[in-house]
Amino acid sequence: MFTSTAQITTERANGYLQQLCKHFGHKVEVQFDPKSGLIKLPFGTCALNADQNILDMTVSAETQAELTKVRRVIASHLERFAFRENPKIVWRELAAPSSATNP
Repeated sequence: MFTSTAQITTERANGYLQQLCKHFGHKVEVQFDPKSGLIKLPFGTCALNADQNILDMTVSAETQAELTKVRRVIASHLERFAFRENPKIVWRELAAPSSATNP
């Protein structure tokens, strides 16, 4: 599993979380409340958490190519919704778990 995370500082963290979830909810399975959400895209997932002025996004996918696609889709939608703030979305890759096992 490949995973990346990004944090956005904004006074509208809860609003953007809900806006993203409602938007994608017309097409894919989504679960959300004002503080957290989960978007299940066919090629990966995006977990969202809003805490005060921080929107935390964690995306996961089975392949690096799918991870890149999830990051691009989520970021492009957030950038459109938050165009007045022009958010700078910087994804950080999280270490992938090792597939090797110790004897």
